[in-house]
Amino acid sequence: MTLTDGAQSGPSTSFVAPVIQDNHTGWGPCEMPDQFRDMPYQPFSKGDRLGKISDWTGAAFQDKKYANKYTSQFGAGSQYAYYHDEDESTFHLVDTTRVQKPPYQRGRFRANQRNMRGRGGRGNHSGGMQALGKGLKNRDRDRKGFNKKWGQGRPQIKIRDASVTVKPDWVTIEEMDFPRLGKLSLPNIKEGEDVMCCGELEYYDKVYDRVNVKNEKPLQSVNRIFHTVTTTDDPIIRKLSKTEGNVYATDAILATIMCCTRSNYSWDIVIEKIGDKLFLDKRDNTEFDLLTVNETSVEPPQDDGNSLNSPRNLALEATFINHNFSQQVLRNGTAEPRYKFDNPNPFISEEEEGEVASVAYRYRKWDLGNGVVLVARCEHDAVVQTPNGELQYLSIKALNEWDSKLANGVEWRQKLDTQRGAVLANELRNNACKLAKWTIQALLAGSNQIKFGYVSRSHVRDNSKHVILGTQQYKPHEFATQINLNMDNAWGILRCIVDIVMKEKDGKYLIMKDPNKPMIRLYDIPDNTFESDGDSESEDDVVGDSNAFQTLYPPYAGGKH
Repeated sequence: MTLTDGAQSGPSTSFVAPVIQDNHTGWGPCEMPDQFRDMPYQPFSKGDRLGKISDWTGAAFQDKKYANKYTSQFGAGSQYAYYHDEDESTFHLVDTTRVQKPPYQRGRFRANQRNMRGRGGRGNHSGGMQALGKGLKNRDRDRKGFNKKWGQGRPQIKIRDASVTVKPDWVTIEEMDFPRLGKLSLPNIKEGEDVMCCGELEYYDKVYDRVNVKNEKPLQSVNRIFHTVTTTDDPIIRKLSKTEGNVYATDAILATIMCCTRSNYSWDIVIEKIGDKLFLDKRDNTEFDLLTVNETSVEPPQDDGNSLNSPRNLALEATFINHNFSQQVLRNGTAEPRYKFDNPNPFISEEEEGEVASVAYRYRKWDLGNGVVLVARCEHDAVVQTPNGELQYLSIKALNEWDSKLANGVEWRQKLDTQRGAVLANELRNNACKLAKWTIQALLAGSNQIKFGYVSRSHVRDNSKHVILGTQQYKPHEFATQINLNMDNAWGILRCIVDIVMKEKDGKYLIMKDPNKPMIRLYDIPDNTFESDGDSESEDDVVGDSNAFQTLYPPYAGGKH
């Protein structure tokens, strides 16, 4: 085209018309244009957000509410996804500064906001760079395992070992998971009936009711003998098995079974079926009688070799504390005579040297229905006289503080006098199984009161010296309600296991809590199991284990039977 309408002639401009495909049968292009022929196509809706220009915050501030706002409704395509093929294993972030948590993860976010307003909003100038640093450092820490190296974050839970090695010739009869066991119920079980009472009890010293954090008392080493005799070694139960009942056990064994749904650590109980009678036993030379520490905590103690706070050392320490506390709070001596039952302690022998601990044994029986009559040996720790002259039986137990920082607990010396409920609530959370066992043992024995003692280390790094910071007492039935302990469910679990074994042939069986799963298993084991192990075990092994215990806690080691 040329400009000639009276205007001055100039350079000519040409116009090239675009190629237009004429579609006579419809609308739109007739065929794929050459320049778009091999290009991938991602379908999208007109309402889709096409994407962000850039995102420098990384994973620090994710929009969780609209996490998929940039995702197409037709499905997330991967045609345009970016893949980084280079090896990042050699990447290291050289940065030793302490990483701050994002504001929404801080416990005092609102307080910090108010403080920032009071300072005129300082600290907001470098927010973008701080967010970038957080994202990079978090990713690098996760990649290289810095959390574990520097002790930050939650430690990895190790796989626990079983309490006994399962042999190839053991036959699994039943697997019972905790959700099913938690639904069992056996209501209307009446109070146990006394069959025989043995032993002697000392009176509780009420001076310890006035102990508090400001008036603490050191825990003394009381060198007394404690008997932990299993069912079939009890001469009274052997005698009663000829005339009373058809299921026999001790209160500790029954409490372990009844509270199995609260346990995390592995344990095992041997059952012998002879005719229509069942004998529930613990194995010899095991840690069955040791008290667990923080078993049900979110972060239970980790087994780091011979560490001061390893599960086994903490269990030894807790058992040592419990036995010494139960004897120290009594009015021992010749001035106050002991309360004696009709029969003497059945486990005292003439060859035994040393003073026997204050303990009374009540052999009681319960009718569980369907021809099942349970006979069990229960224990009392002390007796106390009320102001109106009534005698009450006590179960005395000790809770121990080892390291409140590692245990994720509360400082007893700061909270015990003013917020004792918070301290007990923390113990119920960390030691739910142990407290439930103690409560069931007190209920089975018919104790009028449970006396709890709060015992702490004198120094956090010394597990041999302790102080008593206070005491507290409850009625067993009221405390069971407080910790949500359902005795109908406890009796139902016991009755379920008894019924299963009763249907089997005569022989030996074993109940074991799975070390890493919430279930218990019932095995059919050969009759000679555990008998040859005890005979073949060398004396050096037994002496070595005893010496290890005696090195840690000499007063208690001498009295462990």
